Amino acid sequence: MIVVGLVLTGLAALFHVYVFYLESVAWTSPRGRAAFGMTAEEAQATKLLAFNQGFYNLFLALAIVVGTVLVAADTRAVGATLVIAGAAMMVGAGVVLISSDRSKARAGLLQAGPPALGIVALAIGLAA
Repeated sequence: MIVVGLVLTGLAALFHVYVFYLESVAWTSPRGRAAFGMTAEEAQATKLLAFNQGFYNLFLALAIVVGTVLVAADTRAVGATLVIAGAAMMVGAGVVLISSDRSKARAGLLQAGPPALGIVALAIGLAA
């Protein structure tokens, strides 16, 4: 189950790297605007906010990546702590997104679902 947990949280990390790209690199591009449903003017006006938010997503992903490497290197306690902490923050952010705007429920579930399942699988695997 540890491997299942790490795969699920790893997929969540990849998703957050993609969101980093959309927010910090491609925010004002047609692809970035389409992903978030914005006009060119809205994207330009919020570019600096999105840039910062993108790095938040990248840092959460990095916590999971470093944690996964540490688990693989048999430093389970520290590695699992990093994976669970990064994944739990992703879950929290997804819950905030859903509770702040019900129309964003799909995006919130994409953000929160895999890391939540990964935490459960990792906890089961570590307890065994």
